[in-house]
Amino acid sequence: MASITGANSVVMLAIAALYPVAQQLQGFAADDVFDSEGIASAEILTGVDGNMSAGWVYVPIKQGYTLQADSASNALFEAWYQAQQAIQELYFASATIHLPATSRSYVMTKGVLTLHKPTPDVKKVLQPRKYEITWSKIFAGPL
Repeated sequence: MASITGANSVVMLAIAALYPVAQQLQGFAADDVFDSEGIASAEILTGVDGNMSAGWVYVPIKQGYTLQADSASNALFEAWYQAQQAIQELYFASATIHLPATSRSYVMTKGVLTLHKPTPDVKKVLQPRKYEITWSKIFAGPL
């Protein structure tokens, strides 16, 4: 039986004008590598007479990444956030994810950094940091 481990997952992130060559994210949290929110893939309206209408719409897709406090990849997110603050403009990202456990890959396009945790929470040990990228599209395919 094949393993469904997330330990061999690979995330490559490129940020136009900052990191045009994709960087491999490393140092993920022990129980949380990345997650994606569910998306509403249709717009539904029901009239007062009970007739339902529906239409297909584009929707943004939020994806969270969780890195250990000592992950070298935190510097990439810090640089991305600080560069945007300096120019008061956005840098767009793209990414690929490879999941060997399921033989699937995902390509993300036109991503925007929508959540940045500027410091780790400090407890007995430094806590993981969470980041969120909102993507325009995610395409799934075979690995």
